[in-house]
Amino acid sequence: MRGLTGSGEGGGGSGGPLTGGPTGDGTGFTGGPTGDKTGGGRRPRLTTWAASSTALAGLAAFGLFAVSCSTGGTGTRDEGPAGTQPVAQVTPSATDPSAARPTPRVDAVGLLKADSGVSERVRSDLRPCTGDEYPVDTSYGTLTGGPSADVVVNVMTCGDSVGVGTYVYRPRPDGTYENVFTIEQPAVYGTIDRGDLVVTTQVYGKKDAVAYPSGEEVITYHWANTRFSEQDRVHNDFNRAVGAGDGDFPAPAEPTRN
Repeated sequence: MRGLTGSGEGGGGSGGPLTGGPTGDGTGFTGGPTGDKTGGGRRPRLTTWAASSTALAGLAAFGLFAVSCSTGGTGTRDEGPAGTQPVAQVTPSATDPSAARPTPRVDAVGLLKADSGVSERVRSDLRPCTGDEYPVDTSYGTLTGGPSADVVVNVMTCGDSVGVGTYVYRPRPDGTYENVFTIEQPAVYGTIDRGDLVVTTQVYGKKDAVAYPSGEEVITYHWANTRFSEQDRVHNDFNRAVGAGDGDFPAPAEPTRN
């Protein structure tokens, strides 16, 4: 856009001409008045208006930027104070459960038959009850702190599953096993309880049936100094009247009605 020009001279009421053109930044006009003071007095008003327009445009742009930063779910990410809640971190386990080595199984019957610490009577009576199933229970666990799990073997009778012997085999570094505990008597059974050997023996009176002993002895053994030592003993007496009679159950009572 070209500037306004004129050719009037001197001081009339018409005012002097304006010369020059718009500046490169579009904020106003340059150049001074060529006429009297009346014509020159109008020029600053245009310059002031142009400057005010620039300021307003800047404020409008700032306002749009501020709106885009306000909370509204869109636009620039909302800013705020840094969170004070700790960030949970999960440290992976150094041991992979799937990579854990399974406990090696042993041929319990083979151990018993090859062990001279097992009585001849138990070895000769150790036969399958049905098919190839022997009356033998086997437990694996830590008892002696050996290179692998210890083995507790319980031998029972086929007819009524009464224990006749309990044996503990400790693993050697070469993979073989040694007998470190033996007890052979009627109605005996050994278990592993929190690193200790617990042996339960049923106590029978002269008239007790196999299914109804008079009581039991519960003995806890702890491994120390290359041997098992008795740690605790508990004796329980059972009610002898249980299972002794053939009486019928009492008839159920009728519910009370209001």
